[in-house]
Amino acid sequence: MAASKPSYLIVGAGVFGVSTAYHLIKKYPDRQVTILDQDAYDADNRVAASWDWNKVVRADYDDIVYTELALEAQDVFTSDPLWKPYFHQTGIFWVCRSDYAQDVINNYKKLGRAADLKAVTVAEAKKLFGGLFEDANYDGAKEVLVNKTSGWSEAGNALRAVTKWSIENGVKYVVGKADSLEIDSSGTCTGVKTEDGRTLSATNVILSTGAYTAKLLEQAAKKSGNKNLRAEHRIVAGGITTGMTTLDEKSYQRFKDMPVGVQGYTAQYGPFIGSLPPTKDRELKWWGEKIFKNTHEVIPGSFISAPPSGKDYNQWDVPGPLKLDIDHANDVFYGKNGASWKMDKHRICWDAFTTSSDFIISPHAAAKGLFVATCGSFHGYKFFPVLGKYVVQMLEGELRPDHKEKWAWDRERPAPSLNPDWPRFEMKDLLDQWPKAKL
Repeated sequence: MAASKPSYLIVGAGVFGVSTAYHLIKKYPDRQVTILDQDAYDADNRVAASWDWNKVVRADYDDIVYTELALEAQDVFTSDPLWKPYFHQTGIFWVCRSDYAQDVINNYKKLGRAADLKAVTVAEAKKLFGGLFEDANYDGAKEVLVNKTSGWSEAGNALRAVTKWSIENGVKYVVGKADSLEIDSSGTCTGVKTEDGRTLSATNVILSTGAYTAKLLEQAAKKSGNKNLRAEHRIVAGGITTGMTTLDEKSYQRFKDMPVGVQGYTAQYGPFIGSLPPTKDRELKWWGEKIFKNTHEVIPGSFISAPPSGKDYNQWDVPGPLKLDIDHANDVFYGKNGASWKMDKHRICWDAFTTSSDFIISPHAAAKGLFVATCGSFHGYKFFPVLGKYVVQMLEGELRPDHKEKWAWDRERPAPSLNPDWPRFEMKDLLDQWPKAKL
């Protein structure tokens, strides 16, 4: 008898999971590909980090591997009819407090990639884009990187469209929350058990579960007795506050053609802060500078960082002290120009982090048939069109050696102090530090 075809169960329908399903069903239209996610793909609210109003699409990296990957993804965003409607090539304006701009320019040159990008002085930068950033904070800035080929994507709309395409082409989508893994007597992962008691099975189980990954593996380790399933130091769940204001018509006309704005900082200071151009609904968005863990007892005796357990990760229940982070982001970008803007929408976004901000795209060392494809570290969205290509390569043992090493489950990891975007706060401590504010 001929061997049965491999089957695939992808847990998580963010960009890692959906991109994997998309590439698998394109390559193997006759194979069983199933996505399990706690939310319907077209739900009004979802917990996936990639479900959002908008996300940055750029290849402006000082790491050449991610520059190359992001350029490949951007080529899809600018040319493929499925992805193109959601990409807006507004450019990027990046205030650099290190040699970042020159590193980006050098990476483009090394890859032989021409683009409309340059580094300009602060004085020159203040005059660009009609002076939109004239009142920004340039303390410690060396120069400003301007790349006209970068931009942003309608994140939630694109995720919904690609998921819909994948379902129409044979992917099965199941709504349910994974509670634990099914591990047989030989140590092979054969599937997932949901919180409502269903069991889904496949020969390949791929965890693309973002900020939920460490908790899921903790639960699986306890149930199976295999403590090596735990993520331990490899994956940490982190959150960040995002916020929006609705511009009046006059402000919208001034800011509608603005680029993505980035305030870049060094590891000693902390994460970079971003501001995205207004949507068609005139909503201009920021993300803050404080990335935080939420360490708590997820199962008896086990303390790790995981999102709140409330509905939708309590993502809309943003305490007043965290809202102040968005006020700060507004100030460092627009100063007096944005002083009168009222923030009318806030959300806490959760993702999975590694100390180096590298992805994990790898077999899990503790169980056969179990794979991990996650850890966007708040920069994974821009690779959405191509992430699944590399997950498929991993599943089939065809990853390029440098990719395999960079994304391995077990690898030597740098100290988190070297990573400006590492979650360096505890959520409860941030709330305790500030005067109590009304929600």
